[in-house]
Amino acid sequence: SNSGEGGEDATRFKVLDDVNAEGLSTLFPHLKGLRNGDTASSAIKQVASGRFGVTPEYLMNAKQIEIKMAQGAKPGEGGQLPGKKVSAYIATLRRSKPGVSLISPPPHHDIYSIEDLAQLIFDLHQINPNAGVSVKLVAEIGIGTIAAGVAKANADVIQISGHDGGTGASPLSSIKHAGSPWELGLSEVHRVLMTNQLRDRVTLRVDGGLKTGWDILMAALMGAEEFGFGSIAMIAEGCIMARICHTNSCPVGVATQQEKLRKRFTGIPENVVNFFWFIAEEVRSILAKLGYRSLSEVMGRADLLKVRENVQLTKTAALNLDCLLKLPDTRSDRGWLNHETVHSNGSVLDDVLLDDREIQATIRNQGTVTKTIKLVNTDRTVGARLAGAIADRYGNTGFEGQINLMFNGSAGQSFGAFNLPGMTLTLRGEANDYVGKGMHGGEIIIKPPAKTGYDPATNVIIGNTCLYGATGGILFANGQAGERFAVRNSMGKAVIEGAGDHACEYMTGGVIVCLGKTGRNVGAGMTGGIAYFLDEDGDFPARVNNEIVSIQRVCTPEGEAQLQDLISLHVDRTGSEKAKIILASWSEYLPKFYQVVPPSEAETPQASVGAEEKVAVKV
Repeated sequence: SNSGEGGEDATRFKVLDDVNAEGLSTLFPHLKGLRNGDTASSAIKQVASGRFGVTPEYLMNAKQIEIKMAQGAKPGEGGQLPGKKVSAYIATLRRSKPGVSLISPPPHHDIYSIEDLAQLIFDLHQINPNAGVSVKLVAEIGIGTIAAGVAKANADVIQISGHDGGTGASPLSSIKHAGSPWELGLSEVHRVLMTNQLRDRVTLRVDGGLKTGWDILMAALMGAEEFGFGSIAMIAEGCIMARICHTNSCPVGVATQQEKLRKRFTGIPENVVNFFWFIAEEVRSILAKLGYRSLSEVMGRADLLKVRENVQLTKTAALNLDCLLKLPDTRSDRGWLNHETVHSNGSVLDDVLLDDREIQATIRNQGTVTKTIKLVNTDRTVGARLAGAIADRYGNTGFEGQINLMFNGSAGQSFGAFNLPGMTLTLRGEANDYVGKGMHGGEIIIKPPAKTGYDPATNVIIGNTCLYGATGGILFANGQAGERFAVRNSMGKAVIEGAGDHACEYMTGGVIVCLGKTGRNVGAGMTGGIAYFLDEDGDFPARVNNEIVSIQRVCTPEGEAQLQDLISLHVDRTGSEKAKIILASWSEYLPKFYQVVPPSEAETPQASVGAEEKVAVKV
C-alpha cells in the first residue's frame, strides 16, 4: 500500500492486538474485518513536492520511500487539497491549519537536475538505510533518458505511471488531455536501460489503469516486474466512482472527511484480498496456456507479443507498433532480474557518529553528550541517520535526551536534514543547499569561523532551498540564505540575515525573520505562517507577491514580542553583530520591519489589526 502525499497518522504504525470476535479494534473503530497482527501502516511512504507530513518517524516506518516526481493523471502539476477538505485531523497530519487550502508545487524545489534527484535519493537512504527508494515518473516521450539518469542516481525502483490512472486531486483538463499510455513509457524505459546496461540496477514498476491479469501479463512482457493498482482496488473496497472526490461529499465514505459520510464505508480487507487472488489466478491461467510456470519467466519477453492479424480498421492501419514489439532479446540473458536489495550510500560520517559509544549510550539512556567534529563538503546529509535512529526508537517527540554536535568546516548538501527535538547541530563555517530540509525539531546553528575578515550580514552562509518542508525546529544563520528559503515550511522557525528570490514560497506555517535584503517574489503561494522582513532601503513592498499575502508594519504587542524574542535568541546562538545593533536600537529598527501575513493568520494576536492599518502592496 502507498500512503499518498499527505503524511500518515502514527497510530497506523502499530500492530493490532485488540481485535475482537467481530473484527473491530478500539484503535480503528471505523474499520471492519480486522484481525490481530494487522497493521494499517502503508508499506510505501510517499515524498511529494509539498512534503506534507514527511517527518523522521514517518520515513522510519517505511519499507520503501517513493519520490513522486509526477502523476500519470496530471503530469507537471502538483496536488491541490481544497480548504473545505482540510479538517482539524488532516491539518494535524499535514502540519497546517484547518480550512486552509494546501498546494503542492508543480516541481520538487530541491530537484532541478538529475544530480539534485540523486541528492534527495541520498537523503532518504541516509535517514532510513533499510528502505528502498522508488521514483515515480510519468509515461511520456523521452522518459527512457530520464529513467537512465534515475538509475544512475541510485534509485532502487522506477515506477512508470500511465495516463489512465485516477485521482481526486487533478483538474479535469489534465485527466482528459494529459499523459501517455503506460505501454509506451514502460517499453521505452526497459529498452533504454537494457541498451545502456542499467537494467539490473533498478526494479521496474508500472501503474495507470491496470485492472486485470491480462494487463499484468502484457506489462510483464514489456519489462515490468511490479504492478500498481489504484482505482480498481478502491472499487473492490467500495468506491463507486462518483467522481466527486474534490467536493468532500463522497457518498460511500471513501474520499471524505465528513464523519456522517465516513460511517457509510463498508469496505473490509478481505474484499481487496479476494480481488487480488482472482487477479493472480487469471495470471496463472494465462501463463499455463503459454507453457510457463512463473511470471518472472516471461518478464521482458516481448518476443511473445505479436500484432493481431486480420484486423481491418482504417484508424489503426498506419500504426507502427515496433516500439512495443521490438525490445531487446532477453531469452538467454536473465541476469538483469537480479537486483541489490537496497542500494547503499557507502561510508558516511553519520555511521561514525552512531558507532560512538557515548552517543549510543545517550540515545539508549536519554542522557546528554557533546561532540566536536570536523567535516568537509563531501559530508552530505549530516545528522539524518542519527535522527532516523532516534525516531526509530522514540518516534518524533519521545526522545528526552540532548545531543550537541559541534562541527567545523564546510558542510555538504542537506546539513541537518530531518533534525529531531533533542538534537542541536552547530556549524562554524558554511553550508551548501538544503540546510534543515524536513527538520522536525531541535536547533541548527550556522555561523562563520571566529576570525573572519568580512561582514557576515552581507555574505551568503547557507545555500538554496533551506528549511524545505520543515515540520518543526529552529534555524539560526549568521549570514544570508540563497533562493527559495523556507519553501513549503510547515512549522519551522528561522532567523537569517538576508535571502534570495522566492522566500517563504508555498509556506503553510512557522515563523521566519529576515534581518537583511531579500529578492523578489516573497510569499508566493504562502497560505500560512508569519514572516518578518527588515526593510532598510524602502523597497520591500515591490518584492512581495501579493496574490495571497498582505504586508503590514508590526503593530501588535504580541507581534513585537515574537520578533524581539527570536532576534534575541539569534544573538544568543550566533553572536550576530547585526542582531545586536537592532536590539540596541529597537525603537529605531522596529518601524522598519514588515510583517508578511496570509489570510489564515490575519486574525491572530501577532497580526490582528484593522484593515485600514494594513499597507497595500503595489508591485
